[in-house]
Amino acid sequence: MTADALLCYCRAGFEPELAAELSERAALANLPGYARTERDSGYVEFLGADATALSRAVPFASLIFARQKLLRLADLRGLDPRDRITPILAALEATATADTARASYGELWVEHPDSEAGKPLAGLARSFGNALRPALRKAGWLARSDDPTRPRLHVVFLAGDHAVLARGDTRDSAPWPLGIPRLRMHADAPSRSALKLEEALITLLDDDERQRLLREDMRAADLGAAPGGWSWVLMREGLRVVSIDNGPLRPHLLDSGRVEHLRADGFHWQPKAPLDWMVCDMVEQPRRVAERMATWLREGWCKHTIFNLKLPMKKRWDETRLCLDLFTQQTQRPVRIRARQLYHDREEITVFASTR
Repeated sequence: MTADALLCYCRAGFEPELAAELSERAALANLPGYARTERDSGYVEFLGADATALSRAVPFASLIFARQKLLRLADLRGLDPRDRITPILAALEATATADTARASYGELWVEHPDSEAGKPLAGLARSFGNALRPALRKAGWLARSDDPTRPRLHVVFLAGDHAVLARGDTRDSAPWPLGIPRLRMHADAPSRSALKLEEALITLLDDDERQRLLREDMRAADLGAAPGGWSWVLMREGLRVVSIDNGPLRPHLLDSGRVEHLRADGFHWQPKAPLDWMVCDMVEQPRRVAERMATWLREGWCKHTIFNLKLPMKKRWDETRLCLDLFTQQTQRPVRIRARQLYHDREEITVFASTR
């Protein structure tokens, strides 16, 4: 089935950053094209290139500002509210190739952008999905039960009369509708920042890495820990944590017996012996944070780290590249890096790095 564009979701307001990222990655892959978007729309389309080739050249896991990556199959405008199903079935037929098998899709997601304009479409997306699924199954496009080995079919409503038909590779896309993991704030969490680290652990590490890298009684440091949201997440994973901050922690963290609080400056403190992990969510200049995080890996003070880079209001893609390049250069050793603007992030990106 032919794709005519790459469709990626993002945080509303960060469309220019995602557009710049996709444009640069396409140029590096020698796949000319252009990004099309509108400010605060919550999505970017990349057109003019071989969409399938670009998707292969730009794995979802390598993208920073994308919440989801899909191949656009059709752009359906002027839909009649009385019958939106017939045009969708016709579009599937029109984009099918001779060797396209029926029951091509294992699941249907009907979505809308996570934006002010998109949120009112949530009710339509829910009700339309219930009507479209049986029609797709009857026409042979959708498996009788969810099948994660097959691609997903996405119908993305941009307006009541405008929908995009897209395909998602379950091995190369976010496993959550809208690309958003739905996490609940735990009653015992010291702050909402705990959700950022929880999301980072399920987004930036795979299942095998979480089992290998987060083991009982591993040792970690949390720089700039107060009031203790990230220390609490690590403690719940079974780690022993040294929380570094001149400010107070929530008392129940210390009651656990797994958290030690040291009143010190996170930018100057260093451990007496190497640790397994260091995490950091300090509000500071992103280049300064990148340099300090690189020092930790270069000096062997930790093996793995997750940290946030607070981005400026302008030239955020340029600052992102600069900080990650600076971090890579100053570690002075082989290191694997993954970065993403998480759903629970705001004007920041979250980085996972590990020495090889």
